[in-house]
Amino acid sequence: MTRKEFLAQVGSGAALLLVPACIIGLESCKKNTTKTVTVDFTLDVSSGALATNGGYLVSNSVIVARTNSGTFIAVDAACTHEGTNIKYTAPSNSFICPNHGAKFDANGNVTQGPASKSLTSYQTSLSGTSLHVFS
Repeated sequence: MTRKEFLAQVGSGAALLLVPACIIGLESCKKNTTKTVTVDFTLDVSSGALATNGGYLVSNSVIVARTNSGTFIAVDAACTHEGTNIKYTAPSNSFICPNHGAKFDANGNVTQGPASKSLTSYQTSLSGTSLHVFS
């Protein structure tokens, strides 16, 4: 047996040992949708999606929406179920995941599964046409 053949067999054996652990749900094999990040950025709301009520955009992994009443809300853009980017729904002032239908209220709280963990919400502060989004 050559060295190359030996290393190939050892590598295959190690991979076979790890597969059952991933199948039964070993925590290190699951996708991690939890993140601890400091959010601090500014957006110009004089034009684009945030210039009108009901508009939204994703910036720095945060979805920022302008409600129908003209206030701004911001939450993590990734659904806590599987990490798909959520969308803002202006008529209900809520967020929905287009992948599996999870719904969140304006504060990021789960209102319908399959997500079971709320989205992180962020503070917003408007000064003129500059919107500050921060943790």
